[in-house]
Amino acid sequence: MIVRNTINKGSLILKKNSINSNLLDAELILSNIMKVDRKYLLLNDNLHVSKENRKKYYHAIKRRSKKEPVAYILGKREFWSIDFPVNKSVLIPRPETELLIHEVIKFIKSKKINILDIGTGCGCILISLLKEFNLSKGVGLDISSKAINLASKNAKKLNILNRASFKVGDIDSFFYGKYDLIVSNPPYIAIKELKNLSKEITNYEPLSALNGGIDGLDLIRKVIYKSKKLLKKSGILAIEIGNNQYKQVSKILIKDGYKEVSKVYDFNNNVRCIISTK
Repeated sequence: MIVRNTINKGSLILKKNSINSNLLDAELILSNIMKVDRKYLLLNDNLHVSKENRKKYYHAIKRRSKKEPVAYILGKREFWSIDFPVNKSVLIPRPETELLIHEVIKFIKSKKINILDIGTGCGCILISLLKEFNLSKGVGLDISSKAINLASKNAKKLNILNRASFKVGDIDSFFYGKYDLIVSNPPYIAIKELKNLSKEITNYEPLSALNGGIDGLDLIRKVIYKSKKLLKKSGILAIEIGNNQYKQVSKILIKDGYKEVSKVYDFNNNVRCIISTK
C-alpha cells in the first residue's frame, strides 16, 4: 500500500472515532514511523509502506482512536523548536508555555544567570532557557522521580547536562541556592474543574501535575512565597497561571512584596503569565 492510501485509511478510522485532527494526526504518525519529515512524506505520497510499518501504523492509529494524545504515541513534542521526548509521567508541553519564555528573554540582559524551574516536568522550560542563555546554569525541581529521570535524559540528549541539575522534591523543603530567575508552570486547575477537562487529558496525563487544590492556587501560593527566599535581590519570578486567575494571583504577589513588571496574554486573550521582580 502506498503512503497516500495508508494515510487516508488511518484518517478515516480516526474520523469515525471523533478525532477532529484526524488527517494531521494520521500524517504525523506515519511520518514518525517511517522516520521521515511530514513534508517529505506528503510530497512523496506514492512511496510504498512496508508491511511492518503498516502494522506499527495501525497499532498507533488504534491508540489515537482511544483519545491517547499524539505526543505520547510519537514519544515526543516540539517545544521552542526542540523535540522533547515525553511520556505519561509528565504533562505534554503546550504552546502557551512558550509565551513565558518569550517574555522572560525580554527582561534578562545577562547570558550568565542562575535559574530555578519549579515543577520542571520534562524539563522543557529550563532546557529551552539554557539554550538561550548559553553561559547560564539551572536547577529543575519536581515531586515526581519519573519526571526528573526524563528531564535528566532530555538534558543529556540536548547536551546541557553539564549546566543543568534535576532534583526530586517539594518546593516546601527546597532551600538550596540563590537565583536570578525562577520560573514555574505549577498545577493551577481547581479540583472541581478537573472533571471538565477533555478525556485526552484526564485519561492519560498525570493529574497530579494539574491539580491546583480547591481554588487552583495552592501551588501558585507556595511558589510565590518560597521564591521570596530563593530569589536574589531584583531577581525575576515568571509564573504561568490559569484562566481568570490574574486578579487573585496579582493580589498574592503584591501581598508578598513583589512588583509586577509584565503580564502575557495567551491566544484566547487570557492572562497566561505574570513576570514580577522582588
